[in-house]
Amino acid sequence: MIAALFGDRREHPRTAVPGRLTSPMSKFQERLRALAPAALKSIRRGIEKEGLRVRPDGALDATPHPAALGSALTHPHITTDFSESQLELITGVHAGVEACLEELKHIHQFVYRHVGEAALWCASMPCSLPDENAIPIGRYGSSNSGRLKTIYRIGLAHRYGRHMQTISGLHYNFSLPESVWPLPGLRTPSDAYFALIRNFRRHAWLLLYLFGASPAACASFVQGRTHELQDLSPGTLYLPYATSLRMGRLGYLSEAQDSLAVSYNDLESYTASLYDALTKPYAPYERIGIRDGRESEDPVDQYRQLATSLLQLENEFYSTIRPKRVTRPAERPLHALRERGVEYVEVRAMDLDPYAPLGIAADTIRFLDVFLLHCLLYDSPPDTPQEIDAIGRNNRRVAAHGRKPELRLDRHAQGVTLPEWGRQVLAQCRPIAAALDAAHGGSAHAGAVAAAIAALEDPSSLPSARVLAEMQRRFDGSHARFALAHSLEHRSTLESEPLPADAEERLARLARESLEKQREMEAADRTPFEVYRRQFLSYKSLKAG
Repeated sequence: MIAALFGDRREHPRTAVPGRLTSPMSKFQERLRALAPAALKSIRRGIEKEGLRVRPDGALDATPHPAALGSALTHPHITTDFSESQLELITGVHAGVEACLEELKHIHQFVYRHVGEAALWCASMPCSLPDENAIPIGRYGSSNSGRLKTIYRIGLAHRYGRHMQTISGLHYNFSLPESVWPLPGLRTPSDAYFALIRNFRRHAWLLLYLFGASPAACASFVQGRTHELQDLSPGTLYLPYATSLRMGRLGYLSEAQDSLAVSYNDLESYTASLYDALTKPYAPYERIGIRDGRESEDPVDQYRQLATSLLQLENEFYSTIRPKRVTRPAERPLHALRERGVEYVEVRAMDLDPYAPLGIAADTIRFLDVFLLHCLLYDSPPDTPQEIDAIGRNNRRVAAHGRKPELRLDRHAQGVTLPEWGRQVLAQCRPIAAALDAAHGGSAHAGAVAAAIAALEDPSSLPSARVLAEMQRRFDGSHARFALAHSLEHRSTLESEPLPADAEERLARLARESLEKQREMEAADRTPFEVYRRQFLSYKSLKAG
């Protein structure tokens, strides 16, 4: 069973051609040479940025999603995540870093014109939160698909609590143009992206270290929960060496999902793992139940969750990175992957940068491009259950204690210090940065890697350290005051810059069209919701063919 799940390892991972051994370095060089400058200039990227709406006093803005922003169900760029108060801003796909950030800026500027005095919370860890039941769950109208989205969130609330779901982050979508496939030793795009994913998971701790910016949280976030946080000031808790509480035990980790040993060795093993999690009942969630038996005009109010399986839907699987494929209307993500393979990867390990008005800076994107290419181009042996366990331990250590001097991580059943391992990875990134700079001109990618090397040697320069230092220096140790000050500053900065008329007209038109599309969907639905739910969640909807 283990061999079937994690693949046959009898073939040595260094073997590229039958009868000839190829070193990891020469294989890397061969793959890097195969990426022509035109391909490196055609990397495709997009950003999904979450953020809470807060009032000018820093409290959660619990009003409904503003109608002027359009329908959260159907708008392609402006939606909500878990809560009505939690915006998610989504760019299109871009070949240029600056073009991607420009669109994200325009979306922010449009949002600020339609949210009254509210600001977007700049931090990943939430503002001071009200009681759980006062956090409004996202509502998506009376269509069957809209009701499904709301009930999914009701299920998340029952399973994990509403406070945890208000954590926000930034997802980075990345792909290479079709012209690059196949790469040497990587037969299909799916093979290549799973190789990338395996290496990304091995080294994701480096992103938590370099870009983690959530070392503290408001005390309201952990109200009623056991935790290891320490008092920093009245109302603020922290860990002295933390980098990303968001990615640690208090964040997107789930004891229930700890039982999932998902393999990323190939498309078949990955989708088989998720299929089991989506179809097999899980006893604690069976106790929650699906419906509570109440009579209600709105079917949404009768439900406690969509299903009693470990995962209600594919998106409930918490991971630092996901293989993705654009879905067709009403298509399940797992079916799309099985039917047509991996199209891009979604990086989910990034905290919001509280010092960047858009939540991420251009140099961070450039480093991500270098890092993801490193994960793709270097040898990526199959994962094992033991390595999967070590990956989880490393991420938890760095999230909670990443700036602790000479912190040791697990690698190949041996210990290695974080700085030593980090230096090795970043040294391997240098030729990739040079190739990207040769393709684009300038030295921006080399500069991004050099900044990462400097941060590795000077932990006080890391975002997590800067956040703690500024909180203590300027805000008496208050996470709420620090984040509110920067949130209001970012709003002022973005409002001071002009929103091009064509961008504003486009986003206003999309808002109107999205509302009309939602009305059409609601008018067209004839299937009773319970029938729709069962059909949508059926085993057949998850299988290819």
